[in-house]
Order: sequence, then structure tokens, then C-alpha cells
Amino acid sequence: MYETTLSSKNQIVIPRGARETLGVKQGDRLLIVVRGSVVVLLPKPKNHAKAIQDIGRGLYGVDYLKKERKSWE
Repeated sequence: MYETTLSSKNQIVIPRGARETLGVKQGDRLLIVVRGSVVVLLPKPKNHAKAIQDIGRGLYGVDYLKKERKSWE
């Protein structure tokens, strides 16, 4: 967990440890997601297709897919 302060210009400094963990550097774009009273900071993907590739992998077991494919025959 890191702590920062909101400046008079409504800006914050992202602490070094958080930047290193996110793998972001000066000039990188960030996404801000607000969920209730929680703010989530994410690095903006350079390639959205690659970022969501395999997002559902492991959602269904191999047996489920085999059974579904067999039902198509």
C-alpha cells in the first residue's frame, strides 16, 4: 500500500513502488476506474486485442468444450 497527497492543483504523484509494480514510466497513459469509493489505476494497453487475448482461457474445462463440439456433429 502506498500513500500520496492531492495537491492544490488536484494532482497526485504516483509513488515509485507503485510505478515500478505497474511497469509505467513518464509519458505512459493510464486508465482510471472508479468503483464506489475505490479508485483503480491501470496502465493503458498499447494493443487492446493483445491485452484481452486469452482472457477467458480456463473458464470452461477441456471436457466441456469436447462435449459441446461433439454435440454439433
